[in-house]
Amino acid sequence: MRYLLYSLCLPIFLCTCGPAPDAEQQTSTAERPPNIIYILADDLGYGDLSCYGQQHFTTPNIDRLAARGLRFTQHYSGSTVCAPSRSALLTGLHTGHTYVRGNQEVQPEGQVPLPDSVYTLAELLHDRGYRTGAFGKWGLGYPGSEGTPLRQGFDRFYGYNCQRLAHHYYPYFLWDDDRRDTLAGNAGANKEQYAPTLIQEQVLDFVETNRDAPFFLYYAHVIAHAELAAPDSVLERFAGQFDPETPYEGYDEGPRYRLGSYESSAQPHATFAAMVTVLDRHVGELMDRLDALGLTENTLVIFTSDNGPHLEGGADPDYFDSNGPLRGYKRDLYEGGIRVPMIASMPGTVPVGTSDQVSAFWDVYPTLAEFTGAPTERRIDGISMLPTLFGQGQQAQHDYLYWEFHEQGGRQAVRMGPWKGVRYDVFADASSPLELYDLRTDAGEETDVAAEHPEIVARLDSLIRTSRVDSELFPFVAR
Repeated sequence: MRYLLYSLCLPIFLCTCGPAPDAEQQTSTAERPPNIIYILADDLGYGDLSCYGQQHFTTPNIDRLAARGLRFTQHYSGSTVCAPSRSALLTGLHTGHTYVRGNQEVQPEGQVPLPDSVYTLAELLHDRGYRTGAFGKWGLGYPGSEGTPLRQGFDRFYGYNCQRLAHHYYPYFLWDDDRRDTLAGNAGANKEQYAPTLIQEQVLDFVETNRDAPFFLYYAHVIAHAELAAPDSVLERFAGQFDPETPYEGYDEGPRYRLGSYESSAQPHATFAAMVTVLDRHVGELMDRLDALGLTENTLVIFTSDNGPHLEGGADPDYFDSNGPLRGYKRDLYEGGIRVPMIASMPGTVPVGTSDQVSAFWDVYPTLAEFTGAPTERRIDGISMLPTLFGQGQQAQHDYLYWEFHEQGGRQAVRMGPWKGVRYDVFADASSPLELYDLRTDAGEETDVAAEHPEIVARLDSLIRTSRVDSELFPFVAR
């Protein structure tokens, strides 16, 4: 389905719900391409939203987004950690092909950059006439490098360049396009300017400023990335509700203070609930702003997370059942490390319901390309999910999905239909036994059935060995 067909159908969909804009605004909205908002939470597990089963607290605004859209149950992140997951998203390539495959640092601030040769999703949409903005955490190029947001297709950036510095919620500075925005209220050990709040203000301003032009908003929210920190006004709501609390003793002074090491948290459980509540509130404010501007029916909103729940900084995903029925956490290639919540909403266009379509971050690139009528002549690994998002047409299916991870001994995983193959300690032995799980009956990956299905193991092993090319930054022992 091409954008032409979508544009012909759009006026029919614009009269469904939400506040009614005036006739002139409705006409101009119908005539222009749809807006796109992609909200990427950080380290939010499959079970951390109440619409995905969270019982300890609620996420009413994200639930509201799900109630008027499509909730995916088999969506996968690009990787099990931050930078390669984002690289897969913006390039349409899985971690066997995308350039950034790990969280490799460049001191004193930033990570290994995406090269100029990469044609990112942001560049594609920018070339289609979209105003493009990135807000939150970047992690794909140190300041001044070819990998900065403004050199990878974004017109506007506000947030953290560096993933390590994004551990902190009261940083000394954020980046405003290509200049540092010093946060005087956070000088020394002061905590007066909560970064997610500042970033949210810039997000809402971007939407307001670009209300009359098609825009692509990439909102890489930093919650719930370690450390654990929330404004007192929100934390008070949850204090004492999640006992027993085990205070986390972190790094609260000295030369490494706010340079990556996590600060202490007196109530880690309450703080985590408060942080996800802030995230949920921000999603609600953004939805309300779209409603007020009459943009809801002409804006595709996607909400997801970059990987599974983390274990750092006092976080306790087992207490909250953050990975739901799944095995593993961030840095695992079991389902709990890479299967993530995903919600898509565009009232009148995206159907309401639940989808078990197997999809991954590298599918977002071709999906949004087709959605906007942009050509995708470059080789990518993704397939368009537009038939699923529109509830029309024949949805193509993946032959398989592939991941590799370059920490903790090297890890690889592949999914083919219902079968999931996982191999750990690859650096020590690239031919170590492949674990095999049947996700139809064992989503928690509790029973290795490799011995019962040698032919499936052989097929998955072959896919693993042919699904990657060496990167100059991340040469891998497997061939």
